[in-house]
Amino acid sequence: MWKKAILWAAAALASLIATAETGYELWQRYAPPAQATIASQYRSLLAVHFRSGTPTDSVLLAELDRAFQGMLRSRPRLSPSPQSAGLIIQLFQESAVAAWWPSSVPQQCGPEGFAVHHRVVAGRSQVFIGANTSIGLLYGTFHVLRHMAAGRPLAGVATAGASAPATRWRMLNHWDNLDRSVERGYAGQSIWNWHTLPDYIDQRYIDYARANASIGINAVALTNVNANATVLTPAYLEKVKALAQVFRPYGIRIFLTARFSAPIEIGGLKTADPLDTAVQGWWQRKADEIYQRIPDFGGFLVKANSEGQPGPQNYGRHHADGANMLAKALAPHAGVVIWRAFVYSHETPEDRFKQAYQEFVPLDGRFDSNVLVQVKNGPIDFQPREPFHPLFGALPRTPTMMEFQLTQEYLGFATHLVYLGPMFTEVLGTDTHRPTAGNTVADVVSGKSFGYTQTGMAGVSNIGADLNWTGHPFAQANWYALGRLAWNPRLDAASIANEWIAQTFTQQPAAVASIRQMMMQSHEAVVNYMTPLGLHHIMGYGHHYGPAPWYDKASRADWNCTYFHRADQHGIGFDRTSTGSNALQQYAPYWQQQWASAKSTPLSLLLWFHKVGWSEGLPNGKTLWQNMALQYQQGVQQVQQMQQSWAQLRQAVDERRHQQVTQLLHIQASEAVWWRDACLSYFQTFSKQPLPAGVPAPQHPLEYYQQLRFPYAPGQAH
Repeated sequence: MWKKAILWAAAALASLIATAETGYELWQRYAPPAQATIASQYRSLLAVHFRSGTPTDSVLLAELDRAFQGMLRSRPRLSPSPQSAGLIIQLFQESAVAAWWPSSVPQQCGPEGFAVHHRVVAGRSQVFIGANTSIGLLYGTFHVLRHMAAGRPLAGVATAGASAPATRWRMLNHWDNLDRSVERGYAGQSIWNWHTLPDYIDQRYIDYARANASIGINAVALTNVNANATVLTPAYLEKVKALAQVFRPYGIRIFLTARFSAPIEIGGLKTADPLDTAVQGWWQRKADEIYQRIPDFGGFLVKANSEGQPGPQNYGRHHADGANMLAKALAPHAGVVIWRAFVYSHETPEDRFKQAYQEFVPLDGRFDSNVLVQVKNGPIDFQPREPFHPLFGALPRTPTMMEFQLTQEYLGFATHLVYLGPMFTEVLGTDTHRPTAGNTVADVVSGKSFGYTQTGMAGVSNIGADLNWTGHPFAQANWYALGRLAWNPRLDAASIANEWIAQTFTQQPAAVASIRQMMMQSHEAVVNYMTPLGLHHIMGYGHHYGPAPWYDKASRADWNCTYFHRADQHGIGFDRTSTGSNALQQYAPYWQQQWASAKSTPLSLLLWFHKVGWSEGLPNGKTLWQNMALQYQQGVQQVQQMQQSWAQLRQAVDERRHQQVTQLLHIQASEAVWWRDACLSYFQTFSKQPLPAGVPAPQHPLEYYQQLRFPYAPGQAH
């Protein structure tokens, strides 16, 4: 008897392990609907009218099969006629769907958009998906599946007219190296196994493409912007070709990072001068070679003359010279150049904040039509909070593309729960000239403000070979939010969070609300316990892990934390007004006026633009020192609240992922205390003031925090 009991227990454990949630499925778990009435509605869609022809059509049918088996425990049945079908997926020119939309809808959909119509006939739902192309039908199908996977009634699935992407290039930028290390990556090795490509196609590549297509991402830069020219050699282009073949049915086009010195390193030339005819010819031949293998190659992503990377300035040329040389090589193939505006010279400028604007505004209108300038959301470097970059709205004749960072380089790595949706929408919703002027950052990057013919939004990937892709289960939400906002930058962060939670964790309304509250406060929490009041770039040198506001040993001034906060006995903050670096002059007059005075600058950006005395009173009635200390403490308390909320969700979330997040929140809570204690201990040496009531004394003396070393912190460049 006992042997049978052991065998039964072992079998039960094996079954549990086999079915345990790992996070690998991302937001495509396709769990059964929580409500039986909703499931009954969905069952009417099992009869599908669709004619498969292209490779995209085949992956569409495969996705339907996967989704319906997961949600409804049934496989879709192909229907010979639309009249007997519940789900009708057809191109607009097909008579089966043409009657359901005004004639303007196909034009509004363009090559990637779609429209969805819902009707009820004799108590039975019918859903029509129409598009101009197979890719549009795939996106429309994912729209319907997203709605179903969130457990929502079918009545709400219809689109109001066309749903078309706001940006042409919706992109992930991988900072992956050919040795499979990932710069600023915190979720394991690169998913690209260059050693086994092109002959071995990992299932993960296919699932990666599925996940991206499901949120509208249509472009991928495979390699690090600190580029390696080897990826442009014939052997590696064959490997890239294999990935392109996997991605093509999902509408995803591949980009490569182009090392500007490649003509020297792999081409045998003695120069990479963009005005040299031999260099121009080499890039033209290289482009021809790439397109011969990959006809739908997207183009090049370039980091040049920044942080030691080679570029046109090495030869006395400017950024437009370099970008246009590559653009001309790609133009016959309809390829594009994405030229990063993250530049700062080897020599320390007066204020790093200002350099991108100084270099690119004089070149406005001088870039070829197939060049986009990719601009980080803020003027320094993916800090927990930054003002919007002054280049947005300052380049009316140059397509300006957004660059967000999904990987949490300055946000606690993949051990901290930080939902970046609120940060993304905060930036996108800011008007570049004045409130209600109709020139928000979203308007700029979508082309609405200046009529750009090329538009885009990119996210620096947080994806690695960890089983759940992103290390922290909640970090998946940042990948998801990037895709949804690149399609529609006017979506709100809370709605995106609701979608993601319902597809990823649970459809229980109370649990969804609790998790959403955690997510929506998480970004503000990390700002509070790391960089309140506009502090920035005070992370550990090089690895950017943990606090180090005291660091001042770097080889150049603007690699020092002290450069950015400038604390002394008089106060703290970087004066960027007319009495300081005058970086404020790069913004439109409205923002200059708003931020010129410390009294009219919001507390969230105060120390970005002003040096403020420790005892100076702020509008809320507290001194600067009191505000700083209390916000550090508030950040700690917010993480503790997240821990409490998550503990109460044990019954709503699978045990494996609940335990994983519980442990990660413990790390985050400990590190929030570390941030608070280390920073306040250091800044108190200047303020000479006691901590306000409610802020506990640091757990260790300042010297303890200063001597901590992290030589093997993850994500560092090899």
